[in-house]
Amino acid sequence: MTALPLRRIAFEFDERTPFQWNRRNPHFGLLGNTVSFFAQPFERYMVAAMREARPRIADPAIREEAEAFLRQEAQHARIHRLHVEALIAQYPGLQQTLDAMQASYDALHASQPLEFHLAYAANIEATFAPLFGTWLEHPAELFDNGEPRVAALFLWHFVEEIEHRASAFRVYNAVVPSRLYRLRQLPRVMRHVREVGEILAAGFNAHVPLAERLVDAGGPRVAEAFASIPARARQRMNLRLLLSQWPYHDPERERVPPIATRWLEAYDAGGDAASWYAPPAS
Repeated sequence: MTALPLRRIAFEFDERTPFQWNRRNPHFGLLGNTVSFFAQPFERYMVAAMREARPRIADPAIREEAEAFLRQEAQHARIHRLHVEALIAQYPGLQQTLDAMQASYDALHASQPLEFHLAYAANIEATFAPLFGTWLEHPAELFDNGEPRVAALFLWHFVEEIEHRASAFRVYNAVVPSRLYRLRQLPRVMRHVREVGEILAAGFNAHVPLAERLVDAGGPRVAEAFASIPARARQRMNLRLLLSQWPYHDPERERVPPIATRWLEAYDAGGDAASWYAPPAS
């Protein structure tokens, strides 16, 4: 099983936190904000599902990992809430958007069985190692020129997603006897993610002036966000994304980007993860 420590990092966001935190790559900036807004309703949904699953997990080691996984995810939701609250304070209409996203997840949780919720979590979490791993392999193009506090937030989150990349899979496999069930639910899972993403894109466009977001939130953000990454890396990422949904995929085999290893080593040595991008003290 995977050791998953709970790291308490003092991220701080306020009215000076820019909505567009990456003006050099504004499409990636909006993609990062999408992660922050999704983090609360998705991780709240996932925590509820994992808690329901606990009595059905026979293996005590997997139960222990599920608990540690939940603690990390709850911490992600808490810190991203600070980021989102700083943005909502500047653009109050975004609260309606967040509420609509939460309502969608609440309705999904009420309408589907536990098996579906665990399949949803496993399917989405399986994409994170290919996605976030590729992003972490190209910090110069995606993070280094961003607002330091926000860039450090995403760096921390993505490293921990790589760290617990197999946890949702292990819980799913411990509770749901059919690996094919997860694949059969994939279209419904992706349809729901797309629907919630459309709510968010519409909210960004409606409540944040174009002069401050710089790009259309409903446009082809993904392709534009990664345009500076070499084509071979993008092709490899897309292939890994496809393979991540295979019923017998093992996320533990996904490679760990060197920057993730450096981040973990720096944290263990007493480094301040919230100041990863801060200039050295003079």
